[in-house]
Amino acid sequence: MDIYKQLEDLTLSNQLSPEEIPNIDLYMDQVIQLFESKFSSSKRNDEEKVLTKTMINNYAKGKLLFPIKNKKYSKDHILLIAMIYQMKSVLSISDVGKSLKGINHQVSEDNLQLEGFYESYLRVMENNVELFEEFISNQQDLVREFNEKEVTESDYLQQVLLILSFTGMSNFYRRAAEKMVDNLIWEDENSDEA
Repeated sequence: MDIYKQLEDLTLSNQLSPEEIPNIDLYMDQVIQLFESKFSSSKRNDEEKVLTKTMINNYAKGKLLFPIKNKKYSKDHILLIAMIYQMKSVLSISDVGKSLKGINHQVSEDNLQLEGFYESYLRVMENNVELFEEFISNQQDLVREFNEKEVTESDYLQQVLLILSFTGMSNFYRRAAEKMVDNLIWEDENSDEA
C-alpha cells in the first residue's frame, strides 16, 4: 500500500494567492466563480460546492465579513472568504466569527490592509504542507512496523489504521484550535466590550 498514491490528488498546496484576485471589486457570482475555478480540485466529488450564495450570505449575516458595499466584494473580503473556507471545515461558524472579529474590525475601522496578514498565512500553510507530508511518511513507516509485529497484514487493516491515525490527529488539532478560540482575547480599543 502506498499512501502517497491515494493522497496525491489532495492538492494540499492549492491556496488562493492575492495576485489571483482582481484589483476591482467583484459581484457575488464572480466571487463564487473565482473560488470554484481555484478550489474545484479540492472537492471530494463533483456534486460538492466550494462556495454558494447562501454560504456568503450566511458569512455576512454572521458578521464573519465586514460590511459589503454596493453588493460588491473587495479584495479584503475575498481574502477573508478564503480563510473562512479553510476554517469552516474544522470550526463552527461561531468560532470562525470569533476568530476573525478583530481582523474584520481592523479592516473596516482602522483601514488595515489584510494582504500582509494573508501572505503570512500562506507561508504558514506552505510549511504545514511540508510537515503534513513528513507526518504521512512517518505514519506509513509506523504502520509498516506494526504490520511486522501485529495483525495488520492486509492492506485493508493498514488503511483503517492510517484512517484512525489521521482522524485522531485531526481531532487533536480541532480541539487545540477550539481551546485557542475559547481563550482568544481581542479588545476593541474604542469600546468597553472584549
